Amino acid sequence: MTSATRQHGTPAAALPARLIATDLDGTLLRDDKSVSARTVAALAAAEEAGIEVFFVTGRPARWMDVVSDHVHGHGLAICGNGAAVVDLHGGPGAHRFVKVRELARENALAAVRLLREAAPGTVFAVEQTYGFHQEPDYPKLHMEIPDTVLPADELLAPDGPTADQPVLKILAYHPSLDPDAFLTLARLTVDGHANVTRSSPSALLELSGPGVSKASTLALCCAERGISHEEVVAFGDMPNDVEMLTWAGQSYAMGNAHPDAIAAASGRTVANNDDGVAVVIEQLLADRG
Repeated sequence: MTSATRQHGTPAAALPARLIATDLDGTLLRDDKSVSARTVAALAAAEEAGIEVFFVTGRPARWMDVVSDHVHGHGLAICGNGAAVVDLHGGPGAHRFVKVRELARENALAAVRLLREAAPGTVFAVEQTYGFHQEPDYPKLHMEIPDTVLPADELLAPDGPTADQPVLKILAYHPSLDPDAFLTLARLTVDGHANVTRSSPSALLELSGPGVSKASTLALCCAERGISHEEVVAFGDMPNDVEMLTWAGQSYAMGNAHPDAIAAASGRTVANNDDGVAVVIEQLLADRG
């Protein structure tokens, strides 16, 4: 595949694009976590043409340094799969939280208990606005040292050591389950207590507050700007992008995307390493004349 295509039977969007919403890992970023010169130029051209660009990612705010040089005028990003809207203008370590959609501690504790029963061997970590905490057996999956190492029940206790900050999401890792099977099991098990998704190739799940997703937070941000979903073009590659790809008027799954993302999107572009986001943006701008 050398160009972007729309899936068979899907009509083109009736309204011109006013906002581009793009995932980062596996989508905008190449596998080496860089942003290519072609993609940088495409993002800048989109904003010059009056199209807003939103980075919409599962990453926490503190991991947004990979795009801190490419935020242009707006500087807003949706982080933690919709759990936070962050102003990136301050640069790494100085991000301002514009909106927080937290996971209530009672919901988090219930989800931990249910997952432990349904999938013995599951271990947990806790993402907060400014901190990362984990259980003693949680593996070194992230390039950082945890702020606190305690059992999840203590980390999430209302009077525990992390009670001073809202919980953005829970990470649940299983050492042997198939990732998609774990996701299906968790969604059935945790139903109502949290929104469950995944973006990792391993059996690592991400649990947010009920109803919190990339799509629902993006919808709130668009409503504040008077932008309809028909005016949004979205890009993604993993299950945590499915709701956003379904919601947007135009959406593109990457050439390297998970089957669920491909099924959800109205179009397909080339892989992240081949600048698939830039390919679509360039075509959108060319079509505008």
